[in-house]
Amino acid sequence: MALVDSLGDSYTRRALAEIVIIGALCGAVGVHVVLRRLSFLTMAMTHATFPGVVIASLLGMNLVLGAGLFGVLAVAAVTTISGVSGAAGNSGGVGGAGAGRGGSGGGRDVSTVTGVVLSGGFALGVALMSAQDGSNRDLSAFLVGSILTVQPADLVVSAITALVVLVVLVALRKELLLAAFDPTALTAAGYPSRRLGLVLLLLVEAAVVTSLPAVGTIMAVALIVGPAATARVWCSRIPTMTAVSVAVAIICGVGGLAVSEQWDVAAGGAIVLTVAAALVSSLVLAPLVGRSGRDAPGGRRARPVPSVAATHQG
Repeated sequence: MALVDSLGDSYTRRALAEIVIIGALCGAVGVHVVLRRLSFLTMAMTHATFPGVVIASLLGMNLVLGAGLFGVLAVAAVTTISGVSGAAGNSGGVGGAGAGRGGSGGGRDVSTVTGVVLSGGFALGVALMSAQDGSNRDLSAFLVGSILTVQPADLVVSAITALVVLVVLVALRKELLLAAFDPTALTAAGYPSRRLGLVLLLLVEAAVVTSLPAVGTIMAVALIVGPAATARVWCSRIPTMTAVSVAVAIICGVGGLAVSEQWDVAAGGAIVLTVAAALVSSLVLAPLVGRSGRDAPGGRRARPVPSVAATHQG
């Protein structure tokens, strides 16, 4: 196999290390994105980070750092427009308490406002990039990813970010799960649900920015949501779902790299296609074998995942 043959090259080893780190990060964060139905908001946030890349290039800053700083501004914009509760509650595009009320934004269609504003951020990045003289391959690579060009310093940043995010997820595990499944109990227990929602959005943004070198701003949402959605098909317990999500993300990442090396196609696209294939295959096969992550042990239906709006009330 071409990937095995190329392991002697340092760039291949760095790419493998990067995809393992990113897979663990995105797989773990993606579980909370899927449970709270934040896929739409995550997609919008991936697009909104691109202006940070362009502005960082104009200012001579580190591109990933620029994306991260602008991503924090994007999260702040979401919370300012509609509040954490409204933004999260309607971003999933599903029904429930938040969707029925239009969120906490005074009757506004929060998902529409969030989508337009954050997509406008992506348009700002495209406009700034087009205003530059000549072409900038580095900026274009951030649209679709360029994992084979990852440098040792990038690995260090990815590893530190992943470690911090995973530690926070473990430390707040009970609170985040309680917010997802029983927000009333969370509020009654005196936990700051809005702050927890904001922390979760920042963790998602960290995963988005860290995955940019691998799959770029356009496809980062697939690496975050896809493995968790695949695990959700097969698993009914959250710890098992998290482990399977991380495993799927890493396996699909390595598989995508192998496809890229074997057939000389873009690594980012190959990784995302592998993730998509895993999800579609699971959706097709699970009913055939009588297995679904929504079935609780003992054959009973598990309680549906709650509307995200309700998880941030209070």
